[in-house]
Amino acid sequence: MQHRALGRTGLSIAPVVFGGNVFGWTADEKTSFDLLDRFFDAGFNTIDTADVYSAWVDGHKGGESEEVIGRWLKRGSVSRDKAIIVTKVGFDNRGQKTGLSKGWIEQAINASLKRLGTDYVDLYLAHKPDAEVPVEESLEAFAKLKQAGKVRAIGCSNYDATQLQASLDAAASKGLPRYDVLQPEYNLYTREKFERELADLCQREEIGVISYYALAAGFLTGKYREKKDTEGVARSYRVADYLNDKGMRILAALDEISVETNASAASIAIAWVAARPGITAPIASATSLRQLESIVAAGSLQLSADQMARLNEAGL
Repeated sequence: MQHRALGRTGLSIAPVVFGGNVFGWTADEKTSFDLLDRFFDAGFNTIDTADVYSAWVDGHKGGESEEVIGRWLKRGSVSRDKAIIVTKVGFDNRGQKTGLSKGWIEQAINASLKRLGTDYVDLYLAHKPDAEVPVEESLEAFAKLKQAGKVRAIGCSNYDATQLQASLDAAASKGLPRYDVLQPEYNLYTREKFERELADLCQREEIGVISYYALAAGFLTGKYREKKDTEGVARSYRVADYLNDKGMRILAALDEISVETNASAASIAIAWVAARPGITAPIASATSLRQLESIVAAGSLQLSADQMARLNEAGL
């Protein structure tokens, strides 16, 4: 499998990243281990998680995903140097303000490393902007983590073009390491948050991009076509947002191309993101080995220029 350079980080990643938000939530530990084993056996090498996953579940406190990954790493089926681990800091946890202050970042990385059972994280992301903390303070904290060997590379998630440019300017003016990776929401349905200004900035500055929600909370798998299909689904509150004319146009295009390629709608939707300008790799999750096969297939699926154009048009 051909890997891709992740911006200027020096990291090389496979064309799809496994979304670890499901670990310890909709995928129990045994299932999570099986999924990770199969994912790495297929030639992929990157897992995305966060210190807040999965605090939204009753009885959880956050960090459950990191703990599952840590126990999987401890088994040794994949050596630590072969697994690229991405985690994040700064998203509020059940109403508790965390943010991107120097003190919290230093505290949070140590907690993440303990849960992951490792002494370094390959990529550490600011999970969302923090208007109450100067960006220079956050970058100084990340710089110390890099110097200490606790973090190999840094980046940010959910930043718009203005916020990302401000962080780049601050890094340059203070002689601090910059955010070399961006994690935006991006899929066939939700495109306006990344395309044009933000995508152009990332390409111009050689910033790696690992986008999330490649399957739009599962909608782009094609299994949700009416409101009744979402009943009892863990992400029903998100899926219902896509049940409109635009969503149906996209599903129709996916159905058409699925016949042409003999690939699933999920594989096609992921492959579309992976082929878009400025994208290094999309993040996708699975809660069963059957679902995972669509991710594996997406890693080698090449869509034609005509198929890409039809998908582009459907999502406008």
